[in-house]
Amino acid sequence: MKLPVAAGLATAAVTITLYPLFEGGTWFWSCLGAILVTTVAGAVASHLGARPWVAPAVTPVAVLLYLTLVFTPDEAWLRIIPTKDSLAGLAELIGSGFDDIQRYAAPVPDNAGIMLLTAAGVALIALLVDVLAVRLRRAALAGLPLLALFTVPAAVITEPIGWIAFVVAAFGYVGLLVADGRERLSRWGRAVVVRRSAGSARGAAPDTERLALSGKRIGVTAIALAVLVPAVLPALSPDPLFGFGVGNGLGGGGGNIGIPDAIAKLGGQLRQQRNATVLTYTSSDNVPRYLRIYSLDIFDGAKWTLAPLRGRPEDRVSEGPLPPAPGLRPGVSVKRAEMRVTMSDEIDKLNFLPLPYPARQVDADGDWRADRSSLMVFSTDDEAAGLDYRVVTEEPDPTVTELRTAVTLPESDRYLQLPDGIDPRVAALARRVTADAATPYEAAVALQEWFTRDGRFTYDVRASGSGAQALSRFLLRDRTGYCEQFAGAMAVMARLLNIPARVSIGYTGGTKIGDEWTVRTHDAHAWPELFFDGIGWLRFEPTPAGAAGQGTAQVPLYSLPVTPTDGPTANPSDGPSANEEDDGDQSAGPARPNPRQLDRDLDGTAIAADPGTPVPVKIGIGAAAALALLLLPAAARLAMRRRRLRRITRTATGGHAAWAELRDMLTDLGMAGEPSETPRALGRRIGERYALGPQAAESLTRVVTSEERLRYAPTPSASGPAPADLHRIRRDLASKASRWRRLGAVFAPMSVLLRVRAAGEGALDVFDRLEGLRPRLWRARPDGTRTVTPERPGDARAGAGDLDRERTLTGSRR
Repeated sequence: MKLPVAAGLATAAVTITLYPLFEGGTWFWSCLGAILVTTVAGAVASHLGARPWVAPAVTPVAVLLYLTLVFTPDEAWLRIIPTKDSLAGLAELIGSGFDDIQRYAAPVPDNAGIMLLTAAGVALIALLVDVLAVRLRRAALAGLPLLALFTVPAAVITEPIGWIAFVVAAFGYVGLLVADGRERLSRWGRAVVVRRSAGSARGAAPDTERLALSGKRIGVTAIALAVLVPAVLPALSPDPLFGFGVGNGLGGGGGNIGIPDAIAKLGGQLRQQRNATVLTYTSSDNVPRYLRIYSLDIFDGAKWTLAPLRGRPEDRVSEGPLPPAPGLRPGVSVKRAEMRVTMSDEIDKLNFLPLPYPARQVDADGDWRADRSSLMVFSTDDEAAGLDYRVVTEEPDPTVTELRTAVTLPESDRYLQLPDGIDPRVAALARRVTADAATPYEAAVALQEWFTRDGRFTYDVRASGSGAQALSRFLLRDRTGYCEQFAGAMAVMARLLNIPARVSIGYTGGTKIGDEWTVRTHDAHAWPELFFDGIGWLRFEPTPAGAAGQGTAQVPLYSLPVTPTDGPTANPSDGPSANEEDDGDQSAGPARPNPRQLDRDLDGTAIAADPGTPVPVKIGIGAAAALALLLLPAAARLAMRRRRLRRITRTATGGHAAWAELRDMLTDLGMAGEPSETPRALGRRIGERYALGPQAAESLTRVVTSEERLRYAPTPSASGPAPADLHRIRRDLASKASRWRRLGAVFAPMSVLLRVRAAGEGALDVFDRLEGLRPRLWRARPDGTRTVTPERPGDARAGAGDLDRERTLTGSRR
């Protein structure tokens, strides 16, 4: 009974690490109920002494009853017995759960579909742990499904899991190993003492306390090292995976801060049902301004990320004005304004200040520093929550002539870099949209007009996907998305046109309430910034605004189409170009193009829309992966057999390989004897018990004789066994075995599984070896017997001169 409970507790402990993925605590109670059902089913099966396959067969039924009771009780009989309607309801919830997972970024809301998927997944993990640890008695291997559960939050979120949750999960697994070790020891039987008083050891059970104490000490030491050692190791600067370095004097030599996935966090904020206040601000000119947090300038083909930032001591905001805006020359007119910003106390951890671009001066309490290339302001020690600060901004106010004559010479070519694999149709589309533009500025305006008007895009926060394929689908087929897709797509198209571009993440100007502007969660936004030498970085707005788009988004005045008198212009057309029109009946009017239909290339050839990977294909890929995993033992056995057969024909000692193959063959077919059985005894037993045919008997004799001579004779046999001998023996013995034995020998060979078991037990034996290193002293009992006990610190009763040894026998229960 104790081992099933330990398996359930271990699963519950690891389940705690899922906390960063969800809002609230509903998910935990749903998962805890599923674990409880699995544990009870396993404990009852163990208590009744059922065969090992009973619990794995009964537990899924019990979990189905539980899920029916929790999620679809109204459609079930007696609120718990599944019916056709309740099963259909569960299937519908599973489908909606998969859709919600694609829509929301962590932390996800506690929707019924997501909770159902989570509870079912945790129940599956609990069942696997029970099967491995309790039914198959492989507690060490039970760590594999627990590790799979632990890696889920590590793969989804970039922020580290709290050390407390890690410690709880680790103790859960260590407790399972200790419980398994104690139960193994309890089966050894009672210790029978030779010299003892009558009845002194009657009914004595094996002492498992020392084993438990040793396991706990080792477990605590390992967990403490896992938590403390990474904390004292030097960190990488910049961190190549999840963060970035901030060097040159921060906190006495530098520090590191990590940021969440800006794009994923943006999508999560826009999809949240709760629209909480993030900040409020006042402006001296009463004009709302976008507030930028992150500037993403690297596109790796999957998502936009930011380059390493550098905060030097002289760039502290308390030292005076911020560094000058890159690319802005002194002669260009600027609009100066002062803002006072108040951050909410309830926002998530944020080490960056939301600021208008370009900020000229920032007055804020704390060690805040500016990165010279991006003018992002950040701190490794302070957070923005609850902060009040003052900002002075000097936004460029170029004339139309300055805009049209500006060139695109960036500081470096990193703002033009694109990965390989960009669909060539995207580049062709960018050239087609800007065909009438004579200058880079006019091309930028034409791109913005195409996104907000001519391209007939639709705003939808439920859209998802990233990478080159998602970019192609968004631009060439679906044309549905939210600010993430619009900003990233326009930045990529601008770079294809040799216009330096980057993506900014932050908030729109918000809504004016009374005398101040209020920025809320749903005002989270992404927009592209394009570089024009002499003017610097300018914001553009390709995302639809208003009721049909992101409500508080605003198109900057300088990006509105103009009609210059001395050159070509980017006049928007009243409808899609001929190349963008869909085939079919045009009498229906200028409706939005059907994304399911065919788009047209520049040369007029039809290009089929990419439908993505169908769900049945995904299921097939998953099933193929699971099948490949199940066939690993069979593949390992086949590879081992072929290697041995090659050794038989190529080496003088091939008889050893033939003997090893014969022993594994007998193990797989359930005919193995004792490990100490001699070759001659094995040959006699197999020949008498299974009545081999004449040819197979001769082959068996050759294998046995060859092994005997290799072991005991001064020289090996001149003619050893051949691969054909093993084939004949296997064919003859297989005919004597049952069908299930033959199938098991092919798909789940016991010889391979026993080697896996031995490897697991070898890993566990490390603890026993550590235990054996402890010194032992003699101890005398009051009745005159003497026992061997581990030395304990401070134990004054341990006698160094006691040299008598107690002789004990072990009575087996088997």
